[in-house]
This record gives sequence, C-alpha cells and structure tokens, in this order.
Amino acid sequence: MSFRLFQTVVKWSNSLALYDGKSVSTFAKDCLFACWSHCFSQELGVVRLVMALRACGFIIFRRLAQSPPDNIEYLLLQTSYGEHHWTPPKGHVDPGEDDLTTALRETREEAGLGEEHLRIANNFLKELRYQVRGKDKTVLYWLAELRDPAMSVTLSEEHQDHRWAHLEEACKLASYKDLQETLREAQHFLETGEKKE
Repeated sequence: MSFRLFQTVVKWSNSLALYDGKSVSTFAKDCLFACWSHCFSQELGVVRLVMALRACGFIIFRRLAQSPPDNIEYLLLQTSYGEHHWTPPKGHVDPGEDDLTTALRETREEAGLGEEHLRIANNFLKELRYQVRGKDKTVLYWLAELRDPAMSVTLSEEHQDHRWAHLEEACKLASYKDLQETLREAQHFLETGEKKE
C-alpha cells in the first residue's frame, strides 16, 4: 500500500460515522496500521503478509493531598466498543511518526490532556507485547503526572467513561495481567523515588 493511498483512505475514514459501535475512523485505522507495518516473505512462490501492530500511550497519575502511597491515582479510560475494557490513553503509530509523538497525540485526542498538562517522568518506559486476533502487538507506555490534579478529562467518541483509581482498583479495572504489572511497576517507581538522569 502506498503512503499516498494510505493517507487517502485514512482521510476518507475520518469523515464517516460509526461502525458496530466503534468509529469507522478507528476501525479502518486498526486495519490500515496493521497493513502499514507489514513485511513480506517469499515462500513456495507465494507472498505471505505478516502483520504487526504498534501503539503508544501514557500511564497518567495525579497526586492528591493524602499521605503516600494513597495520594496516587491512575487514569483509566473505558472503551465504547468491544468488551468495554479499561486502559490508559494510547493509540496506533501514524506513518512517519515517532513513538513519543504518538503517545502525546493520542492522549490529547482520547483524554483532552496535552503535553502542557503533563510532567513526563524520567527513566520510565514500559514495553508490552501480546497478540490481538492472532497478530503481534507492541505497546509502549511512558509515565506522566498530571500537573493540575483538579483538571477535567475530556473523552473522545472512542471512550464512554473514565476513572481515577488507586493502584488496587486500577489493577482490577485493567484486568489484563501485563497492564496490571505495568501499573505496579509505576507505583514502585513513584514510591521509591524517580531516578534523575
């Protein structure tokens, strides 16, 4: 798929309404991003398509007035499609876009929080690898503090709810083991003190 064709289809998908409870934009991009990151191998004269997905986002936390560690809450968003699972804000990497730029863009799009609202932690970057419908997927999470704990979250059409939760509640909402482990690693990182570069 040429980059020009890719741009055309993404622009077309952005103008459409909903598909099966999920925006066509999101649905189409799920497919297109997989194809974009493809690689080909020749086997018995047949070209085989191997698809991979890559997404980036932020584990966002805020500090409250209570004493540690009960003063830390994590932001989770509930999807408006599929199993309505809970995750931090994240999304697929656009062609030509670096990972951190993707994380910042998706966080603004999904939660209404821009780079100016966040304090990105040094030396915390978690990579998750798993399969989605038989395809390999990689997700990168940075850790960031919300500068103003009282700031409101603005959801996109991709999500129907959000919640600020302490670690144990956040892990219950997250449900997936690798994400739970990532949240626990973030909590440990914050409790033991952020290491300076």
